[in-house]
Amino acid sequence: MRVLAVVVTHNRRELLSRCIDHLQGQVGVVPDILVINNASTDGTDAMLVALGVDFLTQENVGSAGGWHRGIEVAVERGYGAVWLMDDDGYPDKSALQQLVAVLRPGVACASAVVVCEDEPSRFVFPFPRLDRSGLPRIFAFPRKISSVKGLAAVAEEGTYPFAHFFNGALIDLAATRQVGNVERAFFIFGDEVDYFFRLRKVGEVRSVVSALHYHPDVSQRPYTPAKIYYYVRNTLVLNRRYFNAVLLRNAMAIFIALGRTARRNGLSEAVSYVFGRNAPVLRRAVVSGIQGKLGKDFDG
Repeated sequence: MRVLAVVVTHNRRELLSRCIDHLQGQVGVVPDILVINNASTDGTDAMLVALGVDFLTQENVGSAGGWHRGIEVAVERGYGAVWLMDDDGYPDKSALQQLVAVLRPGVACASAVVVCEDEPSRFVFPFPRLDRSGLPRIFAFPRKISSVKGLAAVAEEGTYPFAHFFNGALIDLAATRQVGNVERAFFIFGDEVDYFFRLRKVGEVRSVVSALHYHPDVSQRPYTPAKIYYYVRNTLVLNRRYFNAVLLRNAMAIFIALGRTARRNGLSEAVSYVFGRNAPVLRRAVVSGIQGKLGKDFDG
């Protein structure tokens, strides 16, 4: 199987270089590499020319636009599968080999698990506990599985039927031809959830517990008004498309956004989205999400 590794980048040249090193160091199955450069201004193009790595530069159309372009190229060039990842993480040397082994007929996507680069026993993005329909449970304690050991305990034959896309997700392009490409209108946030559910309609989507993708801990990265806007708006759109208990999940999305802001930016910043200067941002996000609007429509 010919695999194209697609890395979407924006102004993280040093981290991108690290990712490329680990892609080129894969054992067993070595992918071709394509970097989608979303208008970086830090010398990324020059570095990629020096490394001899194939790349395409485009305007900054967000992560969703980057994935869309990369998948489009993979289909046009006749690859069997596309391996998608951000620039700030990197795969274990045997990750692709293990994913290819799982990407058998009937499997639309085999994904790596995303672990903290400084503490690889712990997930950067914990896994939800699932109900009988394969949806994340609302009422469970704990609601998330936060460690590799914990996931291994419930993973049948080393895989789990949920995935956090775009940090080491290997997608069968035959499935892409059935469901179409990533929806660019998500811009940032939610494009991965949408594509997960679309692919799941045509095949299994499995995370492979032994296929590790190392990533910085993002739990303390500050939230900007744009991130709050797109997270809330897009989550409300997704809740209506794919989930049950929509009103409850919508309320949870708002509280999660505020909680993350309080933890990362401070309590006063979180309060500002309810009563202060940023309240119009949250109101607009909620209204747009309920109306089902998408697209790049906020620059604040």
